[in-house]
Amino acid sequence: MGSLESFQIDLKGLKQETTVLEYNLDDSFFGALDVSEVKGGSLHVSVTIRKSAGFFELLFNIDGTVRIPCDLCLDDMEQPIETENRLLAKLGEMNSEDDDTVMVSEDEGILDLSWFIYEFVALAIPIKHVHAPGKCNPAMIHVLEEHSTDRSSDEESTKPLDPRWAALMELDLDD
Repeated sequence: MGSLESFQIDLKGLKQETTVLEYNLDDSFFGALDVSEVKGGSLHVSVTIRKSAGFFELLFNIDGTVRIPCDLCLDDMEQPIETENRLLAKLGEMNSEDDDTVMVSEDEGILDLSWFIYEFVALAIPIKHVHAPGKCNPAMIHVLEEHSTDRSSDEESTKPLDPRWAALMELDLDD
């Protein structure tokens, strides 16, 4: 699935009131989009298109996993994705987007779903994504522990206090 042509939907050509499209996405989908956040994955996408007078309602159901870098150790990790999204499309004079409504040029009538699918996947990824406890790269965790601020503050507490500060701490300021 290296090409994204199968994601281009001819809205004017839809004959039925309801159309269901199924996609199985793999690493080649994310490679074709050339995105940096998601490195790959295995997702099933179901798109239900309901044709009504004046607009099209698109319901996206996406589930599977994506491969993203761990925030802690930077190794790749599998992140489960399960999301449902809604998008309205209307035919108009020119292409534009506004919140959850997309205006598609009536001359063209083609809606490319690929970027919308990617955005729905990206929004379903938690802000903080880390491996399960004990699954991070041990070498990277060791380096992080050596350079952590917690460790350096513990070392500072064992150092002797500067005598000038010690004298100031003995002052009774309540009087």
